[in-house]
Amino acid sequence: MPQWDQLWIDVNIATMNPENNQSYGAIHQAAIAVKDGKIAWVGKQDDLPEFDALETPIYKGHGKWITPGLIDAHTHLVFAGSRANEFEQRLNGVSYEDIAQQGGGIISTVNATRQASEADLFERGRKRLNALAKEGVTTVEIKSGYGLDLDTETKMLNVARELGKHHHVDVQTTFLGAHAIPPEYKEKDNGADLYVEHIINDMLPSVAEQGLADAVDVFCESIAFNLEQTEKVLTAAKQHGLKIKLHAEQLTNQGGSELAAKLGALSVEHIEYLDEAGVKAIAESGTCATVLPGAFYFLRETQLPPIDLLRKHKVPMVVASDFNPGSSPICSTLLMLNMACTLFKMTPEEALKGTTVNAAKALGIADKVGSIEVGKQADFCLWDIQSPAELSYSYGVNPCLQVVKNGQLISMNA
Repeated sequence: MPQWDQLWIDVNIATMNPENNQSYGAIHQAAIAVKDGKIAWVGKQDDLPEFDALETPIYKGHGKWITPGLIDAHTHLVFAGSRANEFEQRLNGVSYEDIAQQGGGIISTVNATRQASEADLFERGRKRLNALAKEGVTTVEIKSGYGLDLDTETKMLNVARELGKHHHVDVQTTFLGAHAIPPEYKEKDNGADLYVEHIINDMLPSVAEQGLADAVDVFCESIAFNLEQTEKVLTAAKQHGLKIKLHAEQLTNQGGSELAAKLGALSVEHIEYLDEAGVKAIAESGTCATVLPGAFYFLRETQLPPIDLLRKHKVPMVVASDFNPGSSPICSTLLMLNMACTLFKMTPEEALKGTTVNAAKALGIADKVGSIEVGKQADFCLWDIQSPAELSYSYGVNPCLQVVKNGQLISMNA
């Protein structure tokens, strides 16, 4: 008889397994068994093999739903300072240009983060990570990008790594040194090019040598880095054995997604201005498309990402919070499910895929997490819902009843 560490019965399971052709990969009246932190068995409860009921802890779901643990595949969770004053200024009619001239915008966050200690950043990050964890998030990506110098980018990535060590949520780290041109380079002739050379020659080798990042990202946009500069950074990242991804087509169509596809990026992110040529390119390369409804909402944008084109060309769509102090100060993956449906007209199943199986693809860890399959990490949540669509439909009362991470039951009062 199989020896299991725990068994969940009387549940319905949205496996999100793409090989299960049912909606949500659903198995009704199901059971799931865990051994050594991994999923050991999943299927119809009536098909359970014989097991030692005296030695196996059994948990009853009372007809509730289990899904994979949620994955927030795009956050900027480690930073210091607040930009609430700028939010208020904008609503009172002060322009972005005036705010920037007063030292606001991203530079205010850069200055605050440079001055913050690792302990301060860790405590801020821990609270934000707790908020996501209580909504069933078991894996999160944390980008740097508010240091724009080697010391602070290193500090941010160190903090992100430490959060992963001291919290049950798995943390994937992404080096985003090419987020903006730092103030000390803006005054120089060819400052952006000089900063890119600094990233390639100094920052990337140090980050890679210390093992601080799983991936490298660049903000490819008219107000940030052009295609040539972006390609240089991403090519250097690949030479260091790091995965690559790209902030692309958020404000204009720069052709960043086609470049990302050519270089084999895991994902392109934002993509409101992505055209069909770019969609075809990422479809052929297997690159994921990450949509960020929180930023769209908070900035009151009007250009929708090309959801119909992404469907047409079967591009994996990812939904993430983009939690950050400037354009998406919304620390809730569950709210993103609702926003993806209400703002972008995604279906609830597409939205849930975007925070499970497709999010895992966008982080390059789909072999470990993102769906409920035998052999994968036992990362799953029990929800007080009658159908998976409820996760996108309603917001405000947290339906997460229980989280299992690597086969361990997690306290919801972390």
